[in-house]
Amino acid sequence: MFPGLAVARLLRERGDEVTFLGTREGLEAKLAPEAGFAIDFVRIGGLNRVGLLRQLRTLWQLPASVLKAYSVLRRRNADAVFSTGGYVAGPVMLAALLARMPLVVMEPNAMPGLTNRSLGRFVYRALLGFEAARRWFPEARAEVTGLPVRREFFEVPPKRVPAVGERFTVLITGGSRGSRTLNRASRESWRLFRRAGSPVRIIHQSGSRVEAGEAEHVKLAREFAAVELEGEVVPFIADMAARFAEADLIVGRAGAGSVAEIAAAGMPALLVPLPFAADDHQRKNAEALAEAGAAIMVPDKEMTGACLFEQVERLRREPGALEDMRRRVRRFAKPGAAERAAEVLKEAAQRRRTPQR
Repeated sequence: MFPGLAVARLLRERGDEVTFLGTREGLEAKLAPEAGFAIDFVRIGGLNRVGLLRQLRTLWQLPASVLKAYSVLRRRNADAVFSTGGYVAGPVMLAALLARMPLVVMEPNAMPGLTNRSLGRFVYRALLGFEAARRWFPEARAEVTGLPVRREFFEVPPKRVPAVGERFTVLITGGSRGSRTLNRASRESWRLFRRAGSPVRIIHQSGSRVEAGEAEHVKLAREFAAVELEGEVVPFIADMAARFAEADLIVGRAGAGSVAEIAAAGMPALLVPLPFAADDHQRKNAEALAEAGAAIMVPDKEMTGACLFEQVERLRREPGALEDMRRRVRRFAKPGAAERAAEVLKEAAQRRRTPQR
């Protein structure tokens, strides 16, 4: 949703009308209206890596969802369609093809999702986050642009790597919903840091999941306070770029958006791919950075409190390694991605409106 918003804002600034299509359950239902954009809804679920009952329900919903998306595109008098993925992408992409509207897709992952792999050969243009995804699309219609990222991340000022013994700030985030693995590993590591006398400061975004009648972030915050480490546990961080500016190391998942933000800000990172991500795309994202020496990857099953403590302490004691990671990860940053996406969409729309001779 955030890449879509970045492109939508640019188009609106240039005088174009933008509307969103999504599901009522997705972040788009909240974020699009908050940003001042109209949104229409379709009902659809997932097909990939879900149970049989969910697959059957999705297949049953698909024809009606395609027809609903088709009617929205006609009613909105759309000239081009921009897909940033998710469950809703399937019916909307099919509707765009049925309506003969140019379809531009943003594929942020090293391994494209099921919908893009299935319909990739029909797109007007595929804008990619990783070179490895190119083989799924026609060569002449694919280009690596990177993922549109909010400009605040590119504006994170370079930070001096702390010398050994100076305060070292670790930002741990499992995304807006949190991560059980990272929450558990973080909690297990606190007493290890305290016992070692490590000068770490921990900022932990835990999500707001409720278990046994109590919000998890409340329980974690209480336990964190008892250990008496410097830092804080919060359910959600609204201004993540500002927190990046405070941090010396990011610990998080390897979704395309997270990886793009880390690259834009030039942050050293310890990536823990979500093992249940569709087509294992998070592992492939993390591997792309790890193989370039731009990040450290730890499998989900190996991420314990002891592992987190050891990795942070090793990196804290190697300022040169952190500086090298900062330099290498910036090579993955694509500052012009939103502008390029807007240009491609304008080009596609103009071609549709211009009569062909």
